[in-house]
Amino acid sequence: MTKAVDLQTKFKKEIAPKLKEVLGIKSVMAVPRVTRITINSGIGTYTKTHNKDYSNIVENITKISGQKPIVTRAKKAISNFKIKQNEPMGVVVTLRGKRMYDFLNKLVNIVFPRVRDFRGISPRAFDGRGNYNVGFKEHIVFPEISPDDVIKLHGLEVNITTTAKDNKEGYELLKALGFPFNKPLK
Repeated sequence: MTKAVDLQTKFKKEIAPKLKEVLGIKSVMAVPRVTRITINSGIGTYTKTHNKDYSNIVENITKISGQKPIVTRAKKAISNFKIKQNEPMGVVVTLRGKRMYDFLNKLVNIVFPRVRDFRGISPRAFDGRGNYNVGFKEHIVFPEISPDDVIKLHGLEVNITTTAKDNKEGYELLKALGFPFNKPLK
């Protein structure tokens, strides 16, 4: 019986040396790596329709990430957007270390295949510095969320921050980690 290898160990032993060759980097320490994953969801309109009760979204993000999120609040009032000062606007959680690699593994192997009409992710979602952003319209694609317990669907965004210098390095890193891109990066 073979022992399952976690993604962090696999990255150090297999993926980093291959990336070193593919990108033509001299040192393994210069190989791009994932530094953190930020998961966030906006709750501005949700609080207006559900009597300011956003505990359901906090609970869902906690289940998805395995870590309690921070509730972000409005710094100042903006009358055109009907926002009051100190009103809750979103929830954010940042993953690092083992939880980050576990989330990446779950994202690639479980979540992406569960997305409806999934044909791969776009390589155009890089920000120019090797960081990648992917959004989900429904939070029920994550296996921790039971569709029977859902009060209202909400979306969330996953930001993957890397040490890559440009989009090409970030693309090669995420491709090596198993991200299913639908076409090559131009």
